[in-house]
Amino acid sequence: MSTSGVRVRIAPSPTGEPHVGTVYIALFNYLFAKKMGGEFILRIEDTDATRSTPEFEQKVLDALKWTGLKWSEGPDVGGPYGPYRQSERKDIYRPFVEQMVRDGHAFRCFCTPERLEMMREAQRAKGLPPKYDGHCLNLKAEEVTERMEAGEPSVVRMKIPTEGSCDFNDGVYGDVSIPWEAVDMQVLLKADGMPTYHMANVVDDHLMKITHVARGEEWLASVPKHILIYKYLGLEPPKFMHLSLMRNADKSKLSKRKNPTSISYYSALGYLPEALMNFLGLFFIQIAEGEEMLDMDELAEKFDPDNLSKAGAIFDVQKLDWLNGRWMREKLTPEEFLGRVFEWASENDRLTEGLKLAQSRISKLGELPQLAGFLLANDVGLTPASFAGLKTSPAETLEIVNTVAFDLEKILEWNVETIEQELRDISDRLGKKLRVVTPPLFVAVSGSSRSLPLFDSMALLGRSVVRQRLKVASQVLTSMVGAQ
Repeated sequence: MSTSGVRVRIAPSPTGEPHVGTVYIALFNYLFAKKMGGEFILRIEDTDATRSTPEFEQKVLDALKWTGLKWSEGPDVGGPYGPYRQSERKDIYRPFVEQMVRDGHAFRCFCTPERLEMMREAQRAKGLPPKYDGHCLNLKAEEVTERMEAGEPSVVRMKIPTEGSCDFNDGVYGDVSIPWEAVDMQVLLKADGMPTYHMANVVDDHLMKITHVARGEEWLASVPKHILIYKYLGLEPPKFMHLSLMRNADKSKLSKRKNPTSISYYSALGYLPEALMNFLGLFFIQIAEGEEMLDMDELAEKFDPDNLSKAGAIFDVQKLDWLNGRWMREKLTPEEFLGRVFEWASENDRLTEGLKLAQSRISKLGELPQLAGFLLANDVGLTPASFAGLKTSPAETLEIVNTVAFDLEKILEWNVETIEQELRDISDRLGKKLRVVTPPLFVAVSGSSRSLPLFDSMALLGRSVVRQRLKVASQVLTSMVGAQ
């Protein structure tokens, strides 16, 4: 149990590949708990039923465990304040919402999606930020009852003060003031009875006795909504800390459309989790030159939550590579290094399953590296010459690669069957035979026109690696089209 009463949490949504930014925030919370003698908790925020999947939840758990983080409470280990999945807490939230409605702090809204979109379009046309216009704010109780009894769909929205501002102190930004006119009448309870992020977040943090909420700075603008919910419910809010976002070297936001962001990508390329956490931990501490290599205990020792920077954390891959190389050379014995190599090659059964697929395609064992080496490679070395032997033109090949790269993101469960079905569907949408669509993909993911079966290879490589290889292929093909 906590020796200080401090309780912090990481609350990822299982709606995609675990982002390196999630681990960045998780590490801060972990170090904070370790420094303060507190508890670090994992909660799964899966209120988005259309995008949350068990596969993505498992990937979140696997990614966080791979990094070496440990939590004292969570969906996999239990704890005194469970359940730790919001989808299993659905009945917990309604009484809090009903209390706010009963006390006059929230109201039923019957506006249709069509009306709301027309409202937003009209606001945008006037140069105004889109927000709810209060159409249902003053409905009489009798009308609300009649419409609900008639089965008319509705949501619950929170009321917002019309004057003044929300003033609060942030652990990183200090004193912050946000005018209430900039805050929307947030939906608290959706038509399907599930709470929105904002409502569930506040209720869960209260019931789980969270004392400090540390998250990305993109949530700073949501603090007024959360503080207001705490106030309406008569609850004490936690202390808020909003951390600077990780950015690319050009200061742009770190996003998967620009650069690899999935933890699974860095794991697949052979980065050591200790090196990645060392790299991320340096954003939170002050060190002298030559003190860069730090393990988790050393990071916690140097961690000072009262001396945090508002400057953006730059995700410098070259520095990560440098740290990773030093960790392999200086921190691992030869025996440990060999163990890590075999562990990495066996990840996702890449090596064993890849060798099985290669068995019927070789006449000598010496052909294996050329045929299956792409499964373990960081980069398959794509150049314009890689695509020169295809029957499709560079422009047609580019269309195929870009369409596949976009549409593969729709796959919820990544396996041979779903990949094959999606590629068949893409072929139909493009009006092309599957045998026309697959050759460019063979080259994009393997660097060669002769390779292992495509669907199996893509499944073994994993979503994040395939995404990056298709992105590189698109860049090469774009240069070819531009040169014509």
